[in-house]
Amino acid sequence: MTVWYSRYFNGMYCPFCRYPDSRVVDTRTSDDGTVVRRRRECPNCKRRFTTLETAALVVVKRSGAMEPFNREKIIDGVRKASSGRPVTTDQLALLAQQVEESIRSNGGSVIATDDVGKAILEPLRKLDEVAYLRFASVYSNFDSLDDFEQLIDQLKAERLQNHPEDYDAHLQDSQGHAEDCSQNRKPQNQESQSRDPESHESANQDPEGQKSEKSRA
Repeated sequence: MTVWYSRYFNGMYCPFCRYPDSRVVDTRTSDDGTVVRRRRECPNCKRRFTTLETAALVVVKRSGAMEPFNREKIIDGVRKASSGRPVTTDQLALLAQQVEESIRSNGGSVIATDDVGKAILEPLRKLDEVAYLRFASVYSNFDSLDDFEQLIDQLKAERLQNHPEDYDAHLQDSQGHAEDCSQNRKPQNQESQSRDPESHESANQDPEGQKSEKSRA
């Protein structure tokens, strides 16, 4: 169940004098439409303060504890996985927004932490495959190299299926490299054979002639 506070809700206590009432004087919505910013005024002390209101979304941890959904935790987790990778802060913020939108699109207000991890995997794979491998290894509790190899093979298969032209280009590059290597070997072999023709001829001299020269000496 998704809950929104009414703009006429009077249960917001004044943070200055604790008066149990306040009046909304201005309302604005964030750019992504997930947060409502309200400017309120206390009728008792006349001071103003700001509240941020959002749809209720609670994450249930493996231990059973519950806590409010927090984009910053997603950003922190993905930042660790993308350490040393060309991933910017803006890209991390956008990924966290995409994850929250994906979760909220299901219409629920309570979600398990495992489901949050699943929601991170797909946009992270599109952002950076190395960071995706790191995050997936922790999320899926990889305990051997076979787990990594299986996931890498899966990524390669998906890439070939979605972009077969990349495989053709890779195949052509491999064939071209093999041809270059074979061409480079031929001159080297020919050069080694013709490097010292005199020594080559002396090696092929008549052994009887060599023996006679030794006897003369």
